[in-house]
This record gives sequence, structure tokens and C-alpha cells, in this order.
Amino acid sequence: MAKVKRRLRLLIADDHELVRHGIRGVLRAERSWAVVGEAENGQEAVQKVLSLRPDLVVLDMTMPVLDGLEATRQIRDRLPDAKVLILTMHESSQMIRRVIEAGARGYVLKSELAKQLVKAVKAVLRGKLSLSPKASELVLSGFLLAPENSKQVDRQEARPTTREVEILRLLARGKSNKEISVELGITVRTVETHRAKIMSKLGLHSVVELVHYATQHGIVSSHTGVT
Repeated sequence: MAKVKRRLRLLIADDHELVRHGIRGVLRAERSWAVVGEAENGQEAVQKVLSLRPDLVVLDMTMPVLDGLEATRQIRDRLPDAKVLILTMHESSQMIRRVIEAGARGYVLKSELAKQLVKAVKAVLRGKLSLSPKASELVLSGFLLAPENSKQVDRQEARPTTREVEILRLLARGKSNKEISVELGITVRTVETHRAKIMSKLGLHSVVELVHYATQHGIVSSHTGVT
């Protein structure tokens, strides 16, 4: 009797249910794969990876409690052989470098999800490093920049826009995404997008770091705290 081949077990972590649904649909198209778990924040993702031991975990970069970068570090610290693929909206060569340094083996932009996710998962499962086409272009562009130009571009990219400063100030004061959306008259999704861009642009990975940045740059007073 022929031995039945074990299905590869995958775990998905993203704080938006609709996004998880979309990822699940793409991955389930491969009959030899099974989605064995889902998480809606980074801490839950770490816990489920430790208990379920999937063959690969797809992590969103921007999640509550723990972001994808810190979740990757914790997963790899506890399970050095774990395979992690980051799925994100962040188009940043700096972020890609940090993700790879943290131990992730794949980086796919959400704008390329439908076309590139399956390819990336297959590559990472084979032990290869996989960057989606646009992510590869970002990395290549970063290498091609001269040192002086690179520093200048980094400084320009790290300068928050007027709208980002408004949102940064409110986030540092402990306002929720919903509260910010009401105060500024924009959608919650728009606030989330701005928040993700701010964190990526400034290289911040937690609310504590965000408050520290806002205090150091005079965006909020030094009396602002985080609970």
C-alpha cells in the first residue's frame, strides 16, 4: 500500500479577518497544503506556532501586541528551524533588511499577494530566500544608491508629513485608531495605513518607541505616557 504523503501545515497571522480569508483562499488552492491555524496578533502567532509547530508561518508586519518583526524574532529564538514569510504593505528596503536579519525567509508585498504568495511559500519551504518582484527591486535600488545619496534619501524618507505628524501626536497620546478617525474626520482604515507608514518610515516597532520618538522630536510633551 502506497504511503500517503503528509500535507504541509501552514499558519496565518494578520489582524484583519478579511485579509486572513484572502490568504487562506490563496494557500488552500494547493491541495498538498493545510492551514492549521490563524492568529490576529503577534503574540497569539508566537503561541500558536509553538503549540502547532507548522511547517511555515505567514506573518503580517503590522499587528497589535507584537508586530511581525518581533514575532519573527521570538519564533526563531525558540524554534531556530521555523520558516517565516512576511506579508506586508511596507515598500521599504530598510524594512526588508530588518526582516531578513530577524530570521524571516520571505517577503511579499500585499499588492502582489495573489500572484506571488504561492511561489514564495514554495521557495521558503524548499529552504530558499524569497522576495517578491517589487521587494527585490527595492533591495536592488538600495544597493545601487551611492552612500551619500543613500543617507540623503533615508533622511528625506524619515521626515513625517503634516498628516503623519498629526496622527503620530494622537497615537503618542494613547488615542485608538477609531478615536483618531473621529477626531480627524477620516476612516479607520486610513488611520491604519498612515500608522503603518509612520512605523515603517521611522523604523519604529512598538507604541513605546513611537512615544519616545514623538517626545524626542517635540511632537508631544515629555509627560506623555503609555499604559
